[in-house]
Amino acid sequence: MSMDSQSGLGFTSQVTLVAGVDEVGRGPLAGPVVTAAVILDPARPIAGLADSKALPEKRREALFDEIRAKALCWALGRAEVEEIDELNILQATLLAMRRAVLALDPSPQHALIDGNRCPDLPCSAEAIIKGDGTVAVISAASIIAKVSRDREMVALDAEYPGYGLAGHKGYPTKAHMAALVELGVTPIHRKSFAPVRRLLEN
Repeated sequence: MSMDSQSGLGFTSQVTLVAGVDEVGRGPLAGPVVTAAVILDPARPIAGLADSKALPEKRREALFDEIRAKALCWALGRAEVEEIDELNILQATLLAMRRAVLALDPSPQHALIDGNRCPDLPCSAEAIIKGDGTVAVISAASIIAKVSRDREMVALDAEYPGYGLAGHKGYPTKAHMAALVELGVTPIHRKSFAPVRRLLEN
């Protein structure tokens, strides 16, 4: 349930606080699902916000630093592998989104959620399909979430060598599947996901 948050300066009560929320890591076979919530500062615009998956890594990293420096506030939420296996990936993702929003300071009055489902939040919320490519504040959240999770998977690659986590970030590539067959399932693999479950059953 660990989260990181950072508050910005220059907040005034007249500002309508709208948070953008996005997730990274629903599809992988390994690692947590990581979410981010961001409230941008209208007085400090950020150029070039876009869906994190559509950005080159260098640009994504630069925007990550700029968002953290200029946003009114930002926060991370996460759901661990054990929670994903217990709840299912959808419910774990919604839980991680809720954790990110609750960690924001100041708290938002409204949240824009990437996708077609909203988590249970203390503020109003709306889901926007493909919002990470069309709504700047959701794009900002997608960048924070992706860079944060990618860095974590690089660190896990050192802890669990041989699986190629730094490259594929836990997604079910051919190389990842071959490593699972050869090296076995680790504690960071999602045992409820079919490819991993089948290996355990065999």
